[in-house]
Amino acid sequence: MSKKLAVDRDEVLKIASLAKLHLTEDEVDMYTDQMNEILEYMHQLDELDTENVEPLSHVLDQLNMTRRDEEEPSLSRDEALNNAPDSDGEYFVVPKVIEKS
Repeated sequence: MSKKLAVDRDEVLKIASLAKLHLTEDEVDMYTDQMNEILEYMHQLDELDTENVEPLSHVLDQLNMTRRDEEEPSLSRDEALNNAPDSDGEYFVVPKVIEKS
């Protein structure tokens, strides 16, 4: 049997730091309690007998439902640029978003 893991406030603060979250003391306490409740709930799965259960990759018995990848003609440059808000006749023109520092 594996021992039950518990989340303490230091782990909540570490997770919050990794997620770039700034938590109040009340939030740290709340999330510590909530994470431990989730772990407690997950430990109920340890009680299930899965001895004769076959592993599966998907809950539904389906085959891959993707279409065949078939070559089709693409748009010409003129057709692609036809509906562009702005172009120079060869490329799409978009606002500059990166500046040199």
